[in-house]
Amino acid sequence: MPALFIRLVALWKKELLTLARDRHGLAALFVMPAVFILVMSLALADTLSGQREAVVGYALVDLDQSALSQAFDAQLISLERIEKQARLPDLANARRRVEAGELAFVVVIPPGFGQQISRDQTPTLRFLVDPAVPKVMQSGFRQQVEAAATRFWLEQALERLGSSMMIPDLGESVGQVGAPHITLETVGHGAKQNAALPSAVQQNVPAWLIFSMFFVVIPISAVFIGERQHGTLQRLCTQQVSFGAVLAGKFLPYLLVNQVQAVVMVGIGRWLVPLCGGEALTLPAGAAALVALWLVSLAVSVAAVGWALFIASLAKSSEQATILGGVGNILMGAIGGIMVPRFVMPAAMQAWTRISPMNWALEGFHHVMLRQGSVADILPAAAALVCFGVAALVVAVFLDHRARTQ
Repeated sequence: MPALFIRLVALWKKELLTLARDRHGLAALFVMPAVFILVMSLALADTLSGQREAVVGYALVDLDQSALSQAFDAQLISLERIEKQARLPDLANARRRVEAGELAFVVVIPPGFGQQISRDQTPTLRFLVDPAVPKVMQSGFRQQVEAAATRFWLEQALERLGSSMMIPDLGESVGQVGAPHITLETVGHGAKQNAALPSAVQQNVPAWLIFSMFFVVIPISAVFIGERQHGTLQRLCTQQVSFGAVLAGKFLPYLLVNQVQAVVMVGIGRWLVPLCGGEALTLPAGAAALVALWLVSLAVSVAAVGWALFIASLAKSSEQATILGGVGNILMGAIGGIMVPRFVMPAAMQAWTRISPMNWALEGFHHVMLRQGSVADILPAAAALVCFGVAALVVAVFLDHRARTQ
């Protein structure tokens, strides 16, 4: 056997043994893509399917309570691309749930709907819409309900005329009937009826800002692991500097880095995007709204830096930290509605978004930037993010203590 071939076999064996011992590398090669494919496939199952278009959920408020309003409700249920999620008792309850981000759309059947249909008048409907829903989805939903209301109006008119008369084909008549009058209300704290819908940049900037802030894990891990390999951390320990103090010393600088990052990303949305032909990012008006926006940004930073320090303390090398942090961020982004909007996901997948810290952050930004929320409205999301960051730091200290005592 030639000597070169023997050397090659030895090198191949060495590389396979090294890879077999690298659990993090194997996870990146097999577990991460498997989970990512699963998550993205489920999230986009309806959107990218050739047999079924994306299903949009809605709730219904029937203020008419007539036989015709109930019949129209049944017709909406029969539609394929929209799905009824709830029937709400009143308008106040509906508005509260839309403001909280629990519902994307609410169809309101106003009083007198049945009488309008009976008198051959153009029916009136009202929509409550979460401004966090993309414009294209709002437009598609409106067209669906408009078409259903027009068809329902025509069916009732033909039924009253009687089957004995010469009636044009129903499909040819639909295009001749005026579309129902629909009042579109973008629901938010202080939002005005028929107000301008938020631009795409207002929806995209918060999502990708959050995603980029969590990637502070890469520089933190590089510095942390470099200090460990060069003996800096060991020398600090000999000087009675606790590991918790070391983490605290890294926390504030990277917190400031995250805030600078937020300012830069907002600046890109506000000034660079318009130069490239897009719409400018509009910040909420008023000092209180800006304070709420900053508090959300600060809470995201606490969560991101805490997560980064946890990964840095867990990983044994920069490669492992990059894999763990990068894969974790991608999965949190995929599950949390960063890469795929939550309203595009099937109902079963939407429930899973609540476990991702990135979703908490996204909801906090949406409450301020899209729903005109106040400081009180973002407190639950901010508190959850801070608790996540603190918990990550506590686990990091525990892991270090266990490693030292073994």
